Amino acid sequence: MIFHNFIQGSTYTDSRGILNFFNTFDMSEINRMYEISPADTSTVRGWQGHKAEKKWFYCNKGSFVLNLIEIDNFNNPSRALKPKRFVLEASKPGILEITGGYATGFKAIHENSKLLVFSNFSLEDSKQDDFRYEVDHWSAKW
Repeated sequence: MIFHNFIQGSTYTDSRGILNFFNTFDMSEINRMYEISPADTSTVRGWQGHKAEKKWFYCNKGSFVLNLIEIDNFNNPSRALKPKRFVLEASKPGILEITGGYATGFKAIHENSKLLVFSNFSLEDSKQDDFRYEVDHWSAKW
């Protein structure tokens, strides 16, 4: 099962400025989006999991470390699960696509970083598919 896909972006620069673009990003599944601006670089936001909701993460300012864990049992997940680590950077445009069945945790690497999150679920549907775990439930490299 493919749990994630990295959609590589491209950059065009001329005298008017810089344009980041994602011509292969199919947005037809997206229902909503939101932006996260962490207060600092020490706070880990996570763990949050979804059985079915699909999300896309795009760092449009600064950088983030994002850890991803495939959940074996949403009501009582094993502490032995190992995260997969990703770094998203605004200077290297890319979108990380994650299917349902996973929990994510992330932290800003640089001050004033911003993360755009896209979802295929409405807010009400997402609340019905939301599983939260303590930050120290799994060991991850932040």
